[in-house]
Amino acid sequence: MNGARRPYAVPARHRPWPLCRHCCGIALDMGSARTCTLIAGRGVVVDVPTETFPGVGAIHPIQRGTIIDTPGCSRMLRRLLADRLPPGVRPVVIVTAPVLDGPAYRTQARAPVDVLRPRAVLTMPSARGIALASGTDLTRPLLVVDVGAHLTEVVLLSDGAVTDERRTALGTSDLDDTTTPGHIAEAVARMLTAMLHQDHTTLTADALRRDVLLAGGGALRPDIRHRLGARLPARLHTVPAPHTAAGTLLQAAHVRPSASGDAQRPDTQDA
Repeated sequence: MNGARRPYAVPARHRPWPLCRHCCGIALDMGSARTCTLIAGRGVVVDVPTETFPGVGAIHPIQRGTIIDTPGCSRMLRRLLADRLPPGVRPVVIVTAPVLDGPAYRTQARAPVDVLRPRAVLTMPSARGIALASGTDLTRPLLVVDVGAHLTEVVLLSDGAVTDERRTALGTSDLDDTTTPGHIAEAVARMLTAMLHQDHTTLTADALRRDVLLAGGGALRPDIRHRLGARLPARLHTVPAPHTAAGTLLQAAHVRPSASGDAQRPDTQDA
C-alpha cells in the first residue's frame, strides 16, 4: 500500500432513489427565514426556521442572503440532516443560491455543507429553480419576482439563463407600522422599470407579455400579492419553491459521471 487516496467509486448502474444503496441526493434551500431540504426519493424532510441554538437562544446564521455564521450553519445542518442520511453514503447536494450572490454564496455554503460529507456540491440560481418548478416554457423571456424574508429579487431569464437581475434589501421580515406591503410593491416596480429602461433589446418587454412568476414567503401573503398585482403591468403566477426543481435535477446528477467527485475533495459547480 502506498497511502494514495482511492477515488470514490460510483457504480456504472444506479437504481432509482431511494432504492440505490450507493448514493443519496439532497436539495438544500437555506433562506434567511427558513431552511427547506428535500431528499431524493423521500420528498421534503425538513422545513424549519433557519436558526441555530448555541445555548443562548435562537440565532439566525443567514441574514440578507449572506451566511454570517458559518459554524452555526454547520451545526444547524448537522442537527437537521446527519441522522437522516444512510450510513457511509456521501450525498450529491444541490444548493439554491441568490442570483446576485451566486459565486460568493457558493463559496460561503461550501464549509457548512461539508459537514454532510458530500461527494459533489452543485449550485443553482433560485430564479432558475423557481422557473423550472413552475414548468414554464423557458425558451421565451421570463420574469421572476422572489420576495423573501430579507431580500427581494427581480430576475429576467432568457433561454433559462439569467440575463438581468435586480435586488433590494427589503423583505417580509421588514414589514411593520412604517414599512408596508406597498413599499415592497413599489421597490419591485422600480426595479422592473429600471430593467425596461436599460434593456436595449425586447427581452424585458416580451417577458411582461407573459405571467410574472412570484415566489418566496411574500408569495404566500395576499396583501403583497394584491399590491404587486396592482403595480405590475402583467399577471402574477404564484409558483413552488426552487428546491422542488432541485429535487428533479438531482436525478440527473445521480447518473452523471462528472458529479462523482473525489472522496476527499467534492466538486462544486453550477447546476
